[in-house]
Amino acid sequence: MFKAAYQTRADLTIVHSEAGLWAGDRLLDEGFRVGVDFEDWFSEDLLPKDRVTRPIAKLKRLESRLLRDCVYCLTTSHALAEAMSTTYQTRRPTIIYNTFPLADRRFIDGQMHDRKHPHLPSLHWFSQTIGPGRGLEMLFQALPLLSIPVEIHLRGNCPAHYRQWLDSLIPEEWRDRVFIHPTVPNAELISRIAEHDVGLALESSSIPSRNLTITNKLFQYLQAGLAIVATNTAGQREVFSKFPGIGQLISEKDPEALAYALKELLGNPAVLATAKAASLEAAQTQYCWEKQSDVLLAIVQTALA
Repeated sequence: MFKAAYQTRADLTIVHSEAGLWAGDRLLDEGFRVGVDFEDWFSEDLLPKDRVTRPIAKLKRLESRLLRDCVYCLTTSHALAEAMSTTYQTRRPTIIYNTFPLADRRFIDGQMHDRKHPHLPSLHWFSQTIGPGRGLEMLFQALPLLSIPVEIHLRGNCPAHYRQWLDSLIPEEWRDRVFIHPTVPNAELISRIAEHDVGLALESSSIPSRNLTITNKLFQYLQAGLAIVATNTAGQREVFSKFPGIGQLISEKDPEALAYALKELLGNPAVLATAKAASLEAAQTQYCWEKQSDVLLAIVQTALA
């Protein structure tokens, strides 16, 4: 990566991944103009068991150096920008939300590939991998408290060992209304999200990076026009503080709060329709790529000046 960037000799090289931090550090040593995009806070990411073998001290050193010396620095939320700036005593990164083009809504196909009973309200959750630590435990604990019949659709890769774990969580009486779908190409994802009613963003606040960022799924729910039930992480509070009408913000690890939030949305069609309309308005007025791209271009122009 470093060799490719060195040979390209770009006027501005923007690094992004963990390996990119190392390459960016080397490029700075060579006098290159470097930018950094912190979509994740690498030194504060993952569960404790997954951090044991990670070079945390080295990641911290690289993050501090790039925050200090890069001519271009951005991240995904005000909460994450403030935390990184305070921790490393550096300038505050610029915020670019990880949003998607509103124009992609023209690709919504209007079909129902996921839902089996269109007359029932439908919940949607997705991630690259279906597994522990992503809020599904709370979801299935909430189902026995929910008197409204709904469909639940999970999308993501589900290895066999996680499938056994998942089956152990699903209440027996709900098994015929829980559906697992494989991942789909990016161009199709908005259509599959849009056929549902409520998007679930049940992130954990125990991992600083996950707590402070705003995940892609929340922005994709807005883009698709879904009502949202989200846990009260710092990043997700940031969105709800500006657009509280998009759904319900709840405490994490609180199945009763989740069941109550779903009842509030699904028990009244007018309430659900209002939340869905508010989500689409949030995407149209702020959380879409059309609103973010000019900010990004301005940062690049400043870095090149």
